[in-house]
Amino acid sequence: MSVEDETEILPEHFSLSQNYPNPFNPETVIRFALPVAGYTKGIVYDVLGKEVTTLLNGDMSVGNHEIKFNAIDLSSGVYFFRLESGNFSSAIKMVVGK
Repeated sequence: MSVEDETEILPEHFSLSQNYPNPFNPETVIRFALPVAGYTKGIVYDVLGKEVTTLLNGDMSVGNHEIKFNAIDLSSGVYFFRLESGNFSSAIKMVVGK
């Protein structure tokens, strides 16, 4: 008899992974890890730095997270996703291809 421990390993470091798939049309997944709980904001910007949409805006728990981003209403091109949580921030480049 074996007992499996399904306890999630909590992240020790803040991380933002490259979205997958990339390029995408129309949906992609963004994964990130938060080592501490707190207010988290995630915003998509266009290449000119204009805010396109807010994907996250609120308190989040410690752990590994993923969000789906649907760009059905956006034109083809390069976009950036910026994630901020506490003292941490990071950004990735995303390409919408239609």
